[in-house]
Amino acid sequence: MTDVDIPRRRRGRVARAVASAPTVSLVIPAYNEETTIERCLLAVLAQTQAPWEVLVVDNRSTDGTAAVVRRLADAHPGAGIRLLRQFDAQGLVPTRNAGFAAATGDVLGRIDADSVLAPDWVANVSRAMADPTVGAVTGPVTYYDVPVFGSCRVSDNAVRRTLWHLGRRRCPFLYGSNMAIRATAWKSIEHAACPDHDDVLHEDIDLAVHLKQTGIRVAYAPRMRAGVSARRLVDSSPASFRAYTHRFAATYQSHGIDHWTLRAPRHLLQGLFWGLRSASSLTPSARSSRKTAA
Repeated sequence: MTDVDIPRRRRGRVARAVASAPTVSLVIPAYNEETTIERCLLAVLAQTQAPWEVLVVDNRSTDGTAAVVRRLADAHPGAGIRLLRQFDAQGLVPTRNAGFAAATGDVLGRIDADSVLAPDWVANVSRAMADPTVGAVTGPVTYYDVPVFGSCRVSDNAVRRTLWHLGRRRCPFLYGSNMAIRATAWKSIEHAACPDHDDVLHEDIDLAVHLKQTGIRVAYAPRMRAGVSARRLVDSSPASFRAYTHRFAATYQSHGIDHWTLRAPRHLLQGLFWGLRSASSLTPSARSSRKTAA
């Protein structure tokens, strides 16, 4: 069994893991991701264990996102890359739902168009889901384009693992850039999951809340690694990033949940945002840009 964090009282159940590995469908919502989707799909193609299928769900993109996906699908006809269109509504939730509805694997891997999976990502998801008591799983990420650290790959495993342990009794989190949910678990909460028409919630946290309320276990797998872009941290204005982190509180409040451990991610991200802005202003490129502007 892989090193998946689970509640102590259930550790004895791990021995009942099934022998056959479940199939993993990858669902990738995409809106104007021409500059990121190729890198994402190339990492998928490099998996040591190939996914069952790869569904890129285009949500009203106006750039070359669809063209990039078609080119890679044509270049790798055996990879199971499919381009789906979800043009009925703008938004992550309906786009995610369309991908989940079309997927045929035992497990629905959910990543973002800027996610860059570690080569053993599918293998680790499949291994974690071989435990029939696990309904969903999430893992750490590496910020691959933080200018402060240059080429250094900085992982948030220590922080994310700590936050997961702090909050798991009340509501273990899921991270939409790096998560997977069993297809049967999704079916059990599909009609209860919030549609978020006003786009004010964290859809991944909402899924975690519904799984918790249904009694379906969420696990944390430290080897289930993915890279993500720090563009939201680096490029957002203070006001827009504040609104983004407020989604944590809005999601929990919509379910009548409140506890200091569940507020920790919001404050942590705010601190990271301001820390990166301060540090970025001290980098040579930032100083050079200020001189050029002057």
